Amino acid sequence: MAEVIKDLELVSVTKRYGATVAVDAISHHFKPGSYTCLLGPSGCGKSSTLRMIAGHESVSEGAILLGARDIVDLPPAKRGTAMMFQNYALFPHLSVLDNVAFSLKMKGVEAKARRATAAEMLELVDLTQLSDRLPDQLSGGQQQRVALARALITRPQVLLLDEPLSALDPFLRIRMRAELRKLQQELGISFLHVTHGQDEALALADEIVVMNNAVIEQAGPARDVFNAPKTEFVARFMGGHNVIALPSGHFAIRADAVGLTTADAGKLEACITAVEYQGTHVSITARTVGDQDVTAVMADQIFFDHPKNPGDRVGLIWEQENLHKLTT
Repeated sequence: MAEVIKDLELVSVTKRYGATVAVDAISHHFKPGSYTCLLGPSGCGKSSTLRMIAGHESVSEGAILLGARDIVDLPPAKRGTAMMFQNYALFPHLSVLDNVAFSLKMKGVEAKARRATAAEMLELVDLTQLSDRLPDQLSGGQQQRVALARALITRPQVLLLDEPLSALDPFLRIRMRAELRKLQQELGISFLHVTHGQDEALALADEIVVMNNAVIEQAGPARDVFNAPKTEFVARFMGGHNVIALPSGHFAIRADAVGLTTADAGKLEACITAVEYQGTHVSITARTVGDQDVTAVMADQIFFDHPKNPGDRVGLIWEQENLHKLTT
């Protein structure tokens, strides 16, 4: 929608609430025209970061640059960003079309022009046929698309999304994340999406920024963050990994990179504590002699060719290149 996509950059951004530091001097450059997920547990600072970018929270220290211009002191409507709220915040007494057109009305755009632009936005999100309905006549997914159209009508450089899928049921959540990704690719603008769901972030993001305790633990392409976590927190939070303590340090290894052999032939000896059949694969949890729980995931056919049971002694094996040294 915008001809030149501007870079968004955080420079030592800090947010304090009294003595509490919610965001601690974070710096990050977001690639223009990309889909980025801010991922982390509740209270890690991700939503405060999003609200500071939007202008709904003041910045205690630092700069927020959009196209090399510091937008910290600008009101939300003049930043070049738009925010889609978690609860959608639609006006119940306005039609779908008028909800979408509302921000243009506030800017003084005359009725015919703002309605024409709103109609274009509704076509973009495939809701033209529902333009005369009220919000309570729509499904959750339809309400979300109205909220998207309303945010996009301001033609932002960056669309900010605060856990936009959390109110939807699991089936609709999967469908809507595909729609969000498709829309971002069609528009070519930057989407910055806050979530605590690892699957959601992996499905959507070009880049994942993992936050914990008010700082950025790790940032990078989604595949890199998942395959090569740098810290124990990232390895455990992203899921699908074991954290193993060896004489040379702590390492992360994907559960599907761990194999089983006889007890005397493995890198670690262990006793199987649980076996879970999960359809296409089987998850086996084993406790090592040093009381570490390690999970191995293997294709169901491979497991059932040589099945194991709780109480069986096994050896755990892996390829050395699949171990990733952790910094903490």
